[in-house]
Amino acid sequence: MDSDLFSRRRAERFAQLLDEANGGRRHHVRSKADGELTALVEVGRRLTAERPDVEVDAEFRTGLRAMLVATAEREGVGAPARTGTSGVRGALLPAITGRRARARGAILVGVAAGAVALSGISAASENALPGDALYGMKRSTERAQLALASSDISRGQLFLDFARTRLDEAASVRDDRLGFSAVLDDMDADTRQGVRLLTTVAAQRSDPAALDAVDTFLAGQRRVVSGLLDRPDSADRDRTRRSLSLLDAAGKRADALREAIACGLPAPQASDMLGPAPATCPAGR
Repeated sequence: MDSDLFSRRRAERFAQLLDEANGGRRHHVRSKADGELTALVEVGRRLTAERPDVEVDAEFRTGLRAMLVATAEREGVGAPARTGTSGVRGALLPAITGRRARARGAILVGVAAGAVALSGISAASENALPGDALYGMKRSTERAQLALASSDISRGQLFLDFARTRLDEAASVRDDRLGFSAVLDDMDADTRQGVRLLTTVAAQRSDPAALDAVDTFLAGQRRVVSGLLDRPDSADRDRTRRSLSLLDAAGKRADALREAIACGLPAPQASDMLGPAPATCPAGR
């Protein structure tokens, strides 16, 4: 698939083929890209016809609507034709604009249908484990959730949710030392990202509220991670201890920030993988 696939002409031709596949009028034109585009249209048709029967949650609908509205505004779908053009070009412009608007509208409809269909696949991938066919879709869905998050607090909480998910996956990985270690690596990366975002918000606002999510996460995560220490392989136990050390460090950072905020210290200038590193409160404060 070349990088020119979604150029304007191909996009409009794709919209025509998609329109025809959905019962619209036939366009008596041919394109060199029809073979490739027809294959994509067939994928879209199958996704729409065979999508899993799942309920799309409200957050996904809101994010999808925002994406489509932004795309419509950028592409000019529904915008009135420009005025003030004279002659033959002026006579042809409304028709051309109308065709392009319909083409772009068809693309938006196709994107919406495909997105809703893929949301069903995403729901089906929720329980996928590393090595499963749908695991890549599961991770892609997580990245999409992060992209739609509205604030650093939301993103931080999502990262901590993903760290919990990685822990569930690690508990299900058996007899695979490399796989177990890789999942814990991902879990620790999500933990660091989530803690860093939330501690940064707390320091910038001089408000410890964002640290509550960190404390809740650490309490549950420590308990479950500790349960992995009973694995028979010593390398697995050593790797588990490194994750526990990270959780301990995150807890100490959250406690230190609470103390710094309580005694009125300014936002820390120093920072590391867990976010702002506060100074110690002076004695007596």
